[in-house]
Amino acid sequence: MPELLIELLSEEIPARMQARAAEDLARLCKAALAPLMEGEPQGFAGPRRIGLVARMQASAATAAKEERGPRIGAPEAALAGFLKKHGAAREDLREENGFHVLAKPGETVTAEALLHARLPDLLWSFPWPKSMRWGTSGFTWVRPLQRMLVLLGGVAVPVSLARNGDDAHGLVAGDLTEGHRVHAPGAVRVASAGDHAATLRARFVLRDAAERMAAIRDGVTALAAAEGLEVVPDEGLLAEVAGLVEWPVPLLGRIDDAFMDLPAEVMRTSMRVNQRYFALRHPDGRPANRFALVANIAASDGGAALVAGNERVLRARLSDARFFWDGDLKAGLESFLPKLAGATFHAQLGTQADRVQRITALAKHLAPQVGADAALAEQAARLCKADLASGMVGEFPELQGIMGGHYARAAGLDARVADAIAQHYRPLGPTDAVPAEPVAVAVALADKLDTLAGFFAIGEKPTGSGDPYALRRAALGVIRIVRENGLRLGLKDAFYEARMNLAQVVPAALDTWRSDTADLLAFLLERLRVQLRAEGARHDLVAASIGEDDDITRILARAEALRAIVETPEGADLLAAVKRAGNILRIEEKKDGHPHDAPVDPALLEAPEEQALNAALGAAEAASARAMAAEDFAAATGALATLRAPLDSFFDKVVVNAEAPALRANRLRLLNRVRAAAAQLADLAKIEA
Repeated sequence: MPELLIELLSEEIPARMQARAAEDLARLCKAALAPLMEGEPQGFAGPRRIGLVARMQASAATAAKEERGPRIGAPEAALAGFLKKHGAAREDLREENGFHVLAKPGETVTAEALLHARLPDLLWSFPWPKSMRWGTSGFTWVRPLQRMLVLLGGVAVPVSLARNGDDAHGLVAGDLTEGHRVHAPGAVRVASAGDHAATLRARFVLRDAAERMAAIRDGVTALAAAEGLEVVPDEGLLAEVAGLVEWPVPLLGRIDDAFMDLPAEVMRTSMRVNQRYFALRHPDGRPANRFALVANIAASDGGAALVAGNERVLRARLSDARFFWDGDLKAGLESFLPKLAGATFHAQLGTQADRVQRITALAKHLAPQVGADAALAEQAARLCKADLASGMVGEFPELQGIMGGHYARAAGLDARVADAIAQHYRPLGPTDAVPAEPVAVAVALADKLDTLAGFFAIGEKPTGSGDPYALRRAALGVIRIVRENGLRLGLKDAFYEARMNLAQVVPAALDTWRSDTADLLAFLLERLRVQLRAEGARHDLVAASIGEDDDITRILARAEALRAIVETPEGADLLAAVKRAGNILRIEEKKDGHPHDAPVDPALLEAPEEQALNAALGAAEAASARAMAAEDFAAATGALATLRAPLDSFFDKVVVNAEAPALRANRLRLLNRVRAAAAQLADLAKIEA
């Protein structure tokens, strides 16, 4: 089975587009060449090329098929048109079920013919996020496409991109590739798909991104270790740099000691954003006065000139950072607050100053509930967005919050206030730590709850196709902060307070707070279920435990207590019995047109089994009520579990739909009592069997 190699060589491709382009090429080729392609094509990408390697059948016969033509008796012109379309004669037709039918035999399709037929259209419509035209052709690519290589079984397939009179720059595929621009310029012939990577490596190009990343990681780590240092982990930067170099050569440079008093985050961000340098640190976490860069050539002087040049550039960059740092420190954090009145947060939600007022009020309200000092929470919230107006954050938006924390410490504010300012955006992602100190927790929650309440108030809710304001992330942030800190927070009260704070900029918030609060709570709890599903937990137990509750910690405790019982054989039997009671009631109440929620009449309990169930319910209800009041959900589920045996006996021995109407109604009321007892703990109907 021959191997297929496709390589598309162009001018430099933006690093952020390379991996997706390789995936798209593999996906589209698999679909276009599906009749003959075997297995999954393996894509590759680099600064100047994307491509794939795959296995294909040399040829294959397509299945015979039938085409239904005009009805028998249709106009002659219709029949003639059908025959012309399919290149058939009248004697090729047969009559079947009132129609003319043409049997078309299968045909042999070759891999080479399929490539000629389908690859050009695929490349003309390739889904680059941004593409460009050059010259007079209408063909577009991310950057000017310079060469195509298509090999099938080691033989070049001369696929041409020309179509409809457009020569597409005369691009025709061959068997030539190109190595490193500096170390091995010019074209070189590729013998086969299996030789491609080795051919490029011999010409100073590592074809695969994973290999380039490993070379960078290992090389930088080794250089740092030789200096007794370690690399600050940054997988995103590693992937980006691997998309910038074909032949990675790690080097170490030195940072002037004059800049070492800058915050570590400032130096790292300046190096990362402006120059794509890797930051180094001492084993104890202190920033080191060294940095790592990755060159794309193996210089004859060992990289000395390259390092010197990059050190000069870095000095200029850090001098700019020094200017912003010194200016911001001189101005002070408080001085930035008036500028927030001129910064719009959202056209319908006011300025950043308006938002700070809301966050401040909400943080002060939440502080007692999370164990925070209300005055410190208020102070931290008032200053949490101030650094948005600072010079440093204007230059490096990635440092918002972090710089506010530094400026607060420099001003001599309480460490808890400074930490709250620095951490209030957290968690920024699923692996980011959540705030743990109560003041930081109060401000982080207030920030996220205000975001959720504000955008829900103006109707900007997430949809299946978009979430432009990252409300799902904000909701997951609230959930993680509550869960990981074990907080007892009433979400309805928090959302109500957030909505009332919005009244000044969104007057309608006063009118719609009930429905919006319900929507917000449902949205947040749905995010909780999604998170638990991703963790492999029993999200159905959470759904069953919610009811009217709005305390995430309590909901999860109830769900865990339920899990402990329903995952046993006895618990599964109890669940089935309670669900059976609910199903009977639902059917009979629909038939009767009214609920059977009146008290049970003990005088009408004739059978010993219904008497035993009624007595067991009395004991279980009392025990469950005491346990629920104490939030001892394990005891509450234990009380519910005592109903299993009497409920089984009831269903075995008692006919619910008795002929006597009074007996029937009383037995339905007894089942309603079972349903109500279970509902105190959870909606068992939502638990999956």
